Amino acid sequence: MINWPNIKIQLIDFLKSEVEKSGLEKVTVGLSGGLDSAVVAVLCKEVFGDKLNCVLMPSQFSSQSSTDHAVELCEKFNIKYEIISIAPMVESFINNMDEDKLRIGNFSARMRMSVLYDVSSREKSLVVGTSNKSELLLGYGTIFGDIACAINPIGQMYKSDEFEFAKHLGVVDSILTKAPSADLWEDQTDEDELGYSYKQMDDALKLLVDEKKSKEELISTGFEKKLVDMLDYRMKSNAFKGKLPTIANINWSLK
Repeated sequence: MINWPNIKIQLIDFLKSEVEKSGLEKVTVGLSGGLDSAVVAVLCKEVFGDKLNCVLMPSQFSSQSSTDHAVELCEKFNIKYEIISIAPMVESFINNMDEDKLRIGNFSARMRMSVLYDVSSREKSLVVGTSNKSELLLGYGTIFGDIACAINPIGQMYKSDEFEFAKHLGVVDSILTKAPSADLWEDQTDEDELGYSYKQMDDALKLLVDEKKSKEELISTGFEKKLVDMLDYRMKSNAFKGKLPTIANINWSLK
């Protein structure tokens, strides 16, 4: 069993310490109506109170329920929020994207982060990230989009474990019980897109990453080869998303 009260204390200490180091007092969180941002918002509310500002950024492709669930969470925890639609930004460029859902989704994620950083500048605050460990390992996020942030309290927490933590925090049932989704287009869900449940993927990831088991070891213990190959491929092909840009090393001494 995971000691969630202790995890909560650690994350609260992390948030306090990192924001204090920045010299700022406020934080800004993009609230999607999903589990990850709900967990981060509740944590930040406990630490920063009214110095937390949440921003809801629906597009023309977002479900109304996502906005409704985000508002419900804010009302339960008395979280200050504002709604800024990114629909006009997406609409102004959508004809250039050939109805490609992935391109539209990535563009939407980057527009949201542009808005979020602008709001954080207005508020003189720090952007707090909402990507969990499962997403970061698999590259299931948009570089310079939803992955971008100044600090991230849940980046070492697997998605399948996060549900229990969210219950511990008191996240509303409407968020706890719905299928995880980046809400990038109608009826999109993470697990349908990835092909497996988070529980299936996380059980394998914990062995591959945390216990350093080989692919062959996982397959020999009963994990589906297709699942293990998919996880291995995604981790390797998306590793660049978690790195700073590579800068050329110039030898200035050469004549």
